[in-house]
Amino acid sequence: MSEELDQKIARKGRHVALVIAGSMTLWVLLNLFGGPVLGLPGRYALLFDFAALAALIYAAVNMVQIWRMRRESQG
Repeated sequence: MSEELDQKIARKGRHVALVIAGSMTLWVLLNLFGGPVLGLPGRYALLFDFAALAALIYAAVNMVQIWRMRRESQG
């Protein structure tokens, strides 16, 4: 049971890492190259910011779930 839980925690941790890395990479690329190159108005930059913020909130919720899973497995 513990090994299965450890694998589940590891899988969820990798998922969180990919969400954070992917959202930040996409956010930087869209802000540096997407808007200026395509000539998008400034309100689209705000849309990109909110999308990145939503991804980070999703990752934070998952990190709290990982933390709770580890606490339950230890005690």
